[in-house]
Amino acid sequence: MASILDPPILLKVAKMKERVCWQHPALRERHIDQTRLILDDGHSEDREFSFLVIGDSGSGPHPDHHPQRRVAQQMLPHLQDCRFLLHTGDVVYQVGSSEQYPENFIKPYREWLVGGDRPGQVAFDEMLFRFPFLAVPGNHDYYNLPRLYSILVQLTRPIRKLLRLNLNPNVGWRGSGVGDAYARAFLDYLRGLSDEELAAHLDRHYGPWNDKSWGLRYQPGQFTRLPNRYYTFRYGGIDFFALDSSTFNDPALSPQRASSSHYHQQLVAQRQAILREQQQVRDEAIHLQPGDPHTQERLDDLQAKVEQLEEMLLDIEKQANPSPTTLVDTEQLLWLRDGLIASWQDKSARGRVLFFHHPPYVTEATKWAQAQTMAIRQNLRWVLDQVAAAVPEISTDRPPVNLVLNGHAHCFEYLKTEATGYADSHMNCVVCGGSGLSLRRQRPEGTMLYEPLGTDPDGQVAFRLVAKSQLYMGLTGHKTERRRPYSFVRIDVTGEDSPQFVLTPYISERYHQGWEDYAMDPLVLS
Repeated sequence: MASILDPPILLKVAKMKERVCWQHPALRERHIDQTRLILDDGHSEDREFSFLVIGDSGSGPHPDHHPQRRVAQQMLPHLQDCRFLLHTGDVVYQVGSSEQYPENFIKPYREWLVGGDRPGQVAFDEMLFRFPFLAVPGNHDYYNLPRLYSILVQLTRPIRKLLRLNLNPNVGWRGSGVGDAYARAFLDYLRGLSDEELAAHLDRHYGPWNDKSWGLRYQPGQFTRLPNRYYTFRYGGIDFFALDSSTFNDPALSPQRASSSHYHQQLVAQRQAILREQQQVRDEAIHLQPGDPHTQERLDDLQAKVEQLEEMLLDIEKQANPSPTTLVDTEQLLWLRDGLIASWQDKSARGRVLFFHHPPYVTEATKWAQAQTMAIRQNLRWVLDQVAAAVPEISTDRPPVNLVLNGHAHCFEYLKTEATGYADSHMNCVVCGGSGLSLRRQRPEGTMLYEPLGTDPDGQVAFRLVAKSQLYMGLTGHKTERRRPYSFVRIDVTGEDSPQFVLTPYISERYHQGWEDYAMDPLVLS
């Protein structure tokens, strides 16, 4: 029985459009652009500013420690001089359920919230942020939970405990409702308002973006909703583009490969190997000694491993059963293309930053080989190539964007792309997905990422180096010597016409049942 369900892309898009009343006549009459966010904090014109980045955080407490809360506490001093926080997705685990927001989001980030001193009284769909918290949805924020599976999990918990089946799925009674919980928590959820209520709401919370369109005003402490699942805002002359990568991550397989019997045999073999590994993990969990002080942390690792393997099974399922036509959120990708071109043509814009969930480049042990990673990379290249073709200032040494921020891989990583043959060459990429859930190891193949170019006349596959990992912070060590460096990143934007981005990773490292907090050396990106 499947433990989680990833809804089809078309369903995700349709449901999210319904929730924000996409292109409703009342919005069109007011020339409202539902992808425009106005961060109305009185400082958005400052040329130098700082912000925070976290991702893959929403795990809630462990029995003997709380990584997510530890990271949140380490960020608190930075709220005095940072302007906003970007979250790269997977806000709550395991399936983005509304019932998991109180423990997995509201309590850990209570200082961000109005009324957070009484977190038990803050409803997940009525959160008001004192400090701007700008999120994008991750894959877990969209997952559904099969009803029969959720009932079985809840009813068998006492039996699992009696039989010492230590791995208990991190789910409740409900799933995300195809992202409904995320939408109610963060978006300007307009569905259900009467015509009179909608008109009053739009007049109250939307204002001029420029002389042609209006956007949603984000006012800390007063109104803190996001206009859509993807959106853009400008701060300090930098254009930020927030994307929903869960709607352009379906594997794009050629018809020849999809119909290849050899390819399907490979997928079957991979699936069987993953199922065997899952069983090995469960067997180890049963035999852990309850009196060992390291047992609970090892159980955390094993539970995370099971969830990681389930995600790999989902990826294989998408490859094994491709749709007749690849489903891609082309509307969003064209929006990004047009937005980047307009940003380059606007002389007041001095830089561009993308943030979304799935990384196009990553050296975490399981992500680079996934078909979803390839789909994200191909779709991003498709956009950036068109931007580069339309903007003469862009060259092979000057990518269309200054910085790409992602999550999904549970680590901190800084990568720089090489000459890829596309417009994403020489691009700065940061993965910030180690802010609370279990951490993952770097791939044994090392720091270099290669792509196949094809075969030579002798039938040998040729490869191109496309990226190098400059820094990786994830799970290391074995057994009692495991180190777990959870992380967030502070980014300081300096300079005038040519901005510099100074990245400082902050680490809360769990080791021998204790914590050590430290900052790493800054990385200066230009």
